[in-house]
Amino acid sequence: MFEPNFRLTGRVARALMSIEADRQIVAQLPLTAPLLDSLRRTARVLSTHFSTQIEGNQLSPAQVQAVVEGAGNFPGRERDEAEVRHYFDALAFVESRTASRLALTETEIRTIHGLVMTGKAKPTPYRDGQNVVRDSQTGRIVYMPPEAKDVASLMKDLVRWVNASIAAAEIPIPVVAALAHYQFATIHPYFDGNGRTARLLTNLLLHRNGYGLNGIYSLDEYYAANLTQYYAGLAVGTSHNDYFGRAEGDVTPFVSYFCLGMAEAFAKVRTQAETASRQQATDQSSDLRRLSPQQRQVLGLFLRSREVTRNDIAAYFQLPRRQAYLLCARWIKAQFLVVANPSTKARSYRLADEYEHLVSATAKPARKNRRR
Repeated sequence: MFEPNFRLTGRVARALMSIEADRQIVAQLPLTAPLLDSLRRTARVLSTHFSTQIEGNQLSPAQVQAVVEGAGNFPGRERDEAEVRHYFDALAFVESRTASRLALTETEIRTIHGLVMTGKAKPTPYRDGQNVVRDSQTGRIVYMPPEAKDVASLMKDLVRWVNASIAAAEIPIPVVAALAHYQFATIHPYFDGNGRTARLLTNLLLHRNGYGLNGIYSLDEYYAANLTQYYAGLAVGTSHNDYFGRAEGDVTPFVSYFCLGMAEAFAKVRTQAETASRQQATDQSSDLRRLSPQQRQVLGLFLRSREVTRNDIAAYFQLPRRQAYLLCARWIKAQFLVVANPSTKARSYRLADEYEHLVSATAKPARKNRRR
């Protein structure tokens, strides 16, 4: 059973209080759907850039922006381009899974990894052999994770611990997310993509449990700027071998690192959102708060096109078409969407009249081949 050894220090307690204060302030700021969409897309691009940069991706922020907008073409950087597209899509999938407070599942984690590695929302199997983490310069073994035969049981144990901890509500959610990140990195369940998947898992837990800030923050920028401390926080125990001391090691340094970084990211978002909200003439925040996180997110799609299809929604949220159909049906029942074109082959949807004003100033007529 995963039983993390950690302490909530004074620094962590102050960071948690700062996180809570900024979370409440951002939630009450006057916002519009276009502003929220702009802040969210900026945060996604930053997260994608910095998380892939940590793994050695050489594309600049401007190049990452071009790639996710479908305009990237950088000869010799095809692998970097694919890595960026995959991470951006995985991030969209994570945000789409935060609408409900369902229990975490291994299938979700494995699907996130599948998106990271292949761009396809298909769960990937855990590694079937041993891997090691080496110093890229010296080749020295830095960490040897558990043997493949133990990975499945360790992952089940991690998921069980996360769900039980959230249900018990005795550990603050940011700390649960930090410990989940740490333990996933400890298990190292894949040959590649563990770091990106761990960071996305953290996002999933935070978003799903009220710490998503509408998807407008990026922890990855903090990780990239403080990479030495990131790896130092994960290096727990007296041996590079997982079976010798790591399970009993003190995880307090990583919890502290994580919570301080989260507080820094939230403070930055608060400043940006306050500045942006002062510059706008209208306030749609009361209407936006009536919507679910997933409904607020899909407004970004309607900002680009007044009518959308089931396939558009499936692509936007990285969902199977069947799930997108069920989502549309649920939103029609909730009077959030209405059918714009009822034909079987070309069925499309638009926002109900009650919500049309949220995007009416910027939405364009329906068109084909839309890009997210």
